[in-house]
Amino acid sequence: MNPLNGRVLIVEDDSALRRTLRTTLDALGFDIGEAGNGEEALQRMRMVDYEAVLLDINMPGIGGIETCRRIRTIFTRLPILMLTVRDSEDDKVEALEAGADDYVTKPFQIRELTARMRSAIRRFRAPEAPSAMPITIGEVILDPVHRRVRRSGIDVRLTPREFDALRFLMEHAGRPVTYARLLTALRGSDSVGDREYLRVLIGQLRKKIERNSANPEYILTDSYIGYRFREV
Repeated sequence: MNPLNGRVLIVEDDSALRRTLRTTLDALGFDIGEAGNGEEALQRMRMVDYEAVLLDINMPGIGGIETCRRIRTIFTRLPILMLTVRDSEDDKVEALEAGADDYVTKPFQIRELTARMRSAIRRFRAPEAPSAMPITIGEVILDPVHRRVRRSGIDVRLTPREFDALRFLMEHAGRPVTYARLLTALRGSDSVGDREYLRVLIGQLRKKIERNSANPEYILTDSYIGYRFREV
């Protein structure tokens, strides 16, 4: 049986922080494993079925980014949350592009950390829905087969590109999607620097989806990173 909140591997070279996290998360109902570097983490993951990895970005040895890449090639669905230093936007983008699902900045509030972990584990435990199934989040329903969107029971007319952007964001609900990743999904890798196009597209999409496009409740902005569709 799964632990109440999930089996999590903490990969952190700071032993004091690692012990503090383990003590706190144990008390909150998580089953915690520890690793002091990327090499040890990969060894442990071959022996234990974890449901999430909390991975520090700055570590000796192969480092957090390379560890993330290696984990992702083996465990394609396993949630990886990166611990990053505040204001290091480039590190956050690099972590997400390496395959991380989310990030938490240091210093962090334990409430924020546990909320992100529970959310990631909940998605991991949920069975994968067939790609043809409608996606429902709040009052927004997206039908990928008929390319139809409804908001509060009313049809919403979207352009093909708006629909594709909304679908990609809803399929990754709760997770940050970088500008480059969204642009690649919509227009190919040659357009990764065209953020102005993306800003206009998302602006138009918000006008059609949100009750108040100036204060969105669904399509949220992760400053300097990209966008995040609200999770249920």
